[in-house]
Amino acid sequence: MAELGGKRILLGITGGIAAYKSAELVRELQRVGADVQVVMTESACKFVTPTTLQALSGKPVYVSIWDNRLPNGMPHIELSRDRDLVVVAPATADFIAKLVHGAADDLLSTLCLARECPLLLAPAMNRQMWENPSTQRNVAQLHGDGIATLGPDAGDQACGEVGMGRMLEPMDLVREMSAWFQPKLLSGAHVLVTAGPTFEPIDPVRGLTNRSSGKMGYAVARAALEAGARVTLITGPTAIEPPQAARVERVETARQMLDAVNACINGVDIFIAVAAVADYYVTNASTHKIKKEGALPALKLALNPDIVEAVANRPNPPFCVGFAAESEKLEENAQAKRRRKNLPLLAANLVQTAIGADDNELILFDDEGSHRLGHSSKLEQARLLMRHVAKLYKPRRSALPV
Repeated sequence: MAELGGKRILLGITGGIAAYKSAELVRELQRVGADVQVVMTESACKFVTPTTLQALSGKPVYVSIWDNRLPNGMPHIELSRDRDLVVVAPATADFIAKLVHGAADDLLSTLCLARECPLLLAPAMNRQMWENPSTQRNVAQLHGDGIATLGPDAGDQACGEVGMGRMLEPMDLVREMSAWFQPKLLSGAHVLVTAGPTFEPIDPVRGLTNRSSGKMGYAVARAALEAGARVTLITGPTAIEPPQAARVERVETARQMLDAVNACINGVDIFIAVAAVADYYVTNASTHKIKKEGALPALKLALNPDIVEAVANRPNPPFCVGFAAESEKLEENAQAKRRRKNLPLLAANLVQTAIGADDNELILFDDEGSHRLGHSSKLEQARLLMRHVAKLYKPRRSALPV
């Protein structure tokens, strides 16, 4: 979360039960080095006290527009002037409606109107309130006005119901804020990512697959979104939750993945093939479960299509990035694979340290040679990959005919 180090954030808290999470949010933001100033509505004070937030933030908490602790008596102006970002968490349905219509009847709403820095909202409300057409219209209008929303999430709610409307958890909000500060190097680009393993049936309960967790591919999809791209994620079977803003297509086999890629490749600017595609499929798969009794089954195998090679060798292909997991001779094998598949960029790692782990150590190979990214989390590796992709892709994009 280095992107938040030294950032000056104004945290607005409105009157919803999720306000209790804001105390933890303050602590998490401070833990990553952010400077936090809290502003609360009168209703928020019914759920958590200003004394609590002041103790956690180390700064006075402001509630009233008539607060005279600032020398010029204009807290709605002064409080946001030195801030890099205003975040309202939780943002109730009422507060969202106020922002849409430009209402300003308290310190926080007036401050949001008078701000000069960006504004992010973390909606939190009962599921019926979130699904109400008026709320959805208001959120759509906010997006049109350039105000982004973080969440909400689905799950158990304080009212005892289950559904969409939960405020994101504090650590999720910190991650989303960190993502917001990422440079938008791929703004306007459409990125297609494949992720996860594929599964090739032997019978209804067995199959050929691999040990891929999907973590790297999902991190790449997230990093592409952070870089401002529109992202389509085609994923094999995995238990990971995909990024909310990505369009997701779920497949099982390699041939299904190829069909899904071909169905949406037109108009794609960048194709990143992270999926660990099974090399073979079973041509004589059984429609019924194979019993253990009797002779061992004789499986007949055929080669699966090479998806990234097929895309890279299309007429006018998108900018293609391949992935290679090697167990030995990493550089030699990766360079040979890149040349054979006609790829401008290939990312490679050793399987012994990467499969299933939360961190990775990629080496990027392109026409200029190799580039080591060092050891870090898979999300940080993906962010570094996006920066390298942007450097190679931009000259290519500018060279295209208008």
